[in-house]
Amino acid sequence: MKKVQIKWSRITTAKKIAALVLGFLVFTACSSDNDSVDTEYPVIDISASNAFPVQCSQMNRGQKITFRAAFSDNAALGSYSVDIHHNFDHHTHSTEVSDCETDPVKKPVKPLLYINSVTIPEGLKKYEAVQEITIPEDIDPGDYHFMIRLTDKEGWQTIKGLSIKIL
Repeated sequence: MKKVQIKWSRITTAKKIAALVLGFLVFTACSSDNDSVDTEYPVIDISASNAFPVQCSQMNRGQKITFRAAFSDNAALGSYSVDIHHNFDHHTHSTEVSDCETDPVKKPVKPLLYINSVTIPEGLKKYEAVQEITIPEDIDPGDYHFMIRLTDKEGWQTIKGLSIKIL
């Protein structure tokens, strides 16, 4: 097989321009428009005066509480979930900013486990979550975590973990 060498100087100007244009088109066709891709996490805001619960909140067994938080996203919100589970073993979710006074470690007998997911109406960038939750009377009192998970339409998720006490 004979090796063929082509000298750049022998290629016509028209072919050189065509090669450069083709190269430019391939390069621009492969680049992405980063302005249209949502890469921001949604925001959970519990700083309003009516937000509940907040870190170290206390509630009573048999009580009805109203969960309130403001959610926002740069593009569109998707869904949120609330998860309440015991923290009798003092585990952490590394989202808590301050420690609360805890009871001694204990074994659960009848702990509360509450999980509820809510789909946020289509196309909203802001949403105020308001959800009534009844704390059963016959559960173990003590330290619990109140986890809020917010997911935007693109799938980005923000988690806020709060330490609460059920009396």
